[in-house]
Amino acid sequence: MVSVCGLLAAYEFYRLAASSRISPLTYFGLVWVVLFIISPHFNNNFVTPLLLSSAIILSLIWLIIRSSRETAFASWVWTLAGILYIGWLLSFLVALRNFDGGIAGRDWVIFALLTNIGSDTTAYFIGKRWGRHHLAPHISPNKTWEGAIAGVFGSIIVGVVLINLLDLPLSYGGAILLGLLVSIFGQLGDLAESLFKRNMDAKDSGKLLPGHGGLLDRLDSIFFTGVVVYYFAQFASGTGFLT
Repeated sequence: MVSVCGLLAAYEFYRLAASSRISPLTYFGLVWVVLFIISPHFNNNFVTPLLLSSAIILSLIWLIIRSSRETAFASWVWTLAGILYIGWLLSFLVALRNFDGGIAGRDWVIFALLTNIGSDTTAYFIGKRWGRHHLAPHISPNKTWEGAIAGVFGSIIVGVVLINLLDLPLSYGGAILLGLLVSIFGQLGDLAESLFKRNMDAKDSGKLLPGHGGLLDRLDSIFFTGVVVYYFAQFASGTGFLT
């Protein structure tokens, strides 16, 4: 499921990049995005360096054969950007599912997704109703400080509720801290994708989800959240400090 979503999001990413008159290696990028996403199912100590090295070298070789000199380097940069931004970051969600042999992985993934949804939903409704102070007007003019702060509280509340329903090595303090991190990094991920769209002079990444834009618009906060929760899970389970 993550591979399918990542593939569609990467296609939107490369389509937007192509609108700037730079031609990324779309099909090459799509293949490597999927390979990165499924890489946690294999020996990461071997596979991840191999994928990263091959993405750099093979894409350059392809561009030497295919592209004009004027756009070759920009095409290479955009190709790798899509692979790393979407493929590598989403692979942490798969790695999180496999965490601790998959025993606790499911609960960590549920925590990551639901706290993220809690943050997004609370930020949207509170920001739309009471938002007055713009958070980053030059990047995303509709986001407000009121909505951002409400998103933090929404994520924390969902996190505290979830530790009573899921089998996770988290105390209430740990759940509050992780909820805070999920909201902050999720909102930063949202702003990063908004900055990308503004650079591409686009309002939405696509039209796959009517009324919501493209799949890239829906996954932007998940990209950062999966990484944060993965490393937090490693810390919490390895030290027992937050239990």
